[in-house]
Amino acid sequence: MPRIALVHDYFTQLGGGERVAGELFDCLPSADAFATVAFPDLLPPSLAKAGVRTSWMQHLPAIRKMHRLYFLLYPLGVSALNLSNYDTIISSSSSYAKGVQTPASATHICYCHNPMRWVWRYQDYVKREKMGFAKRAALPILLKGLRAWDINAARQPDQFVANSSAVAERIWEVYRRDAVVIHPPIDLDRFQLSSHQPEHYLILSRLVSYKRLDVAIEACNLLRRPLVIVGDGPDRKRLEAMAGPTVSFVGRRSDAEVEDYVAKAIALLFPGEEDFGMVPLELAAAGKPTVAFGAGGALETIIDGVTGVLFPKQTAASMADAITDLEKHLWSPVTLRNHAQRFDRSVFRHNFLSLLRSSGIKLDGGQKKVIAKAG
Repeated sequence: MPRIALVHDYFTQLGGGERVAGELFDCLPSADAFATVAFPDLLPPSLAKAGVRTSWMQHLPAIRKMHRLYFLLYPLGVSALNLSNYDTIISSSSSYAKGVQTPASATHICYCHNPMRWVWRYQDYVKREKMGFAKRAALPILLKGLRAWDINAARQPDQFVANSSAVAERIWEVYRRDAVVIHPPIDLDRFQLSSHQPEHYLILSRLVSYKRLDVAIEACNLLRRPLVIVGDGPDRKRLEAMAGPTVSFVGRRSDAEVEDYVAKAIALLFPGEEDFGMVPLELAAAGKPTVAFGAGGALETIIDGVTGVLFPKQTAASMADAITDLEKHLWSPVTLRNHAQRFDRSVFRHNFLSLLRSSGIKLDGGQKKVIAKAG
C-alpha cells in the first residue's frame, strides 16, 4: 500500500490555503499530515481530528506570538521533516513546503498557492506595513538569501499545480516551471440562497495590509454605505481608525454567524489583488455578487456584469463607482449559484485525483472511494 505524506507550510492562520490543505487531506484519507508549525485551534476540521506532525520549530519560544519573526528558520524546519518512508509527497505551499526533502524514488507534487508573495513582491507587500528604518534596511539583505533558497526549493517537486492561471504565470516567471491549473474548492452546500432583505456590504478577510481593505472602507465612507467586516488581524487598528460611522468590525465569527452575515449581504467587497480568491465564489453560492479589483484571481472567478462588477483602479473612487454600478442592476441568484457550482469541492476532488492517477501514483482503497464520490 502506498504511503502518502501531505505537507503544508504552517498552520498559524485559518485562511484559504489552510482550507485547501484540509481538502487535500480529505482527498487522501490515508495520508499523514506534516507542517513546520501547527496551532491546534487553527487546523481544518479533518486535520484537527487526524493530527499534524510538526518540526522542532513547534517548540520555539513564544512561537504563537513570534511565528512571523522566525521566517529565516522555516527552510531549516521544513528540511527537518522526516519523509524517508513515503512514496508520494503532496506539498501545499505558498512559501516553504515545496522545499521538503524527499526520497529519490518518491513522487512530489506541489499544489502552489503562490510564489512567496512577501519575498518576490516585497515592495508591494511592505508598502503599508509599519516598519522602522533598521528593519526596512535589513530585510532586503536577508531576503536575498531566502530568494536563492526558494529558487532551489522550486526544483524539488516533480509537478507543480497552480490554484489559478495568474499563479501559473507567476510560477513560470519566478521559477521557470510549468504548472497545471486546478482551482481551489468551495463547499457549495455551506451557503444557500436566502430570502433575507439585504442590509449591508460585506468583507470576509484576514485584516492584513496587502488585502487593501482600506480601499473598501474609504469607498463606503464616500458613499455612506453600511459595511460589515468579519475577520481579524494585525491591520485592524489602522483600519478601524479610518472607518466612518457606517463601517462595523465584528472580529472572527463562527461558521453559523458568517452564514447569517452572508445571507443579509448586498454584495461582497473584494478590493485586493488575490492569487485566486475563494470568498467571491462562496458568496456566489449564496446568490450574492461581488465588487472586486479587476486583477489576479478575480479575473477567473468573477464574470463582469454577470456575477459581479470589476473596477480597474485600486482606489476608493474607482471602487465607489463600481458599487454604484452594482446597485443599478438586478442580479440573478440562480445564475450566481450555477457559476459557483463549477468550483465545488466535488470538481476539485475529481480533477486532483485524476492528476494523481495520470502521474502514475497508486491510490489505495480510501482514495478510490473518494474518486467514486467525486464522479
